[in-house]
Amino acid sequence: MARISWDEYFLKLALVTAERSTCKRHHVGTIIVKDKYVLTGGYNGAPSGMKDCLELGCLRDAQNIPSGERTEICRAVHSEENAIIQAALHGINIAGSIVYSTHTPCRRCAKMLCNAKISAFIACGRYSEYVFEDLFEVAGIKLLILGRPSLFIEELK
Repeated sequence: MARISWDEYFLKLALVTAERSTCKRHHVGTIIVKDKYVLTGGYNGAPSGMKDCLELGCLRDAQNIPSGERTEICRAVHSEENAIIQAALHGINIAGSIVYSTHTPCRRCAKMLCNAKISAFIACGRYSEYVFEDLFEVAGIKLLILGRPSLFIEELK
């Protein structure tokens, strides 16, 4: 049995984290890693302690807003935002880290990641927006989009 790569390992963690999402449109998970050590993570959903879309329904669906448009209408905090917020709450410096996510970021999250001084962003899927790429290029953030890893987990017997 060959070991999975570090990138595949952290992308699998992002995919598992996405399972906590309360968004009815996209389940997105993000893991922030430095020196092969998980610093923090997040998924998309309503702010802590507030009712979510699973309970109340999707505001954007109710208004027929296409994916990637009018994101300010959404009640969810994005997974990248939640991962950054968790780092801030726990005093974790994420500068120079690698972000692993199930999807590429929206422009707003990309701006936050630029200010957080991450070094790379690795995803296994694309969000409907592509307008973040110019920000990453100017900020010197390496972007890598890999295939979705197998979710099969080999168990030792």
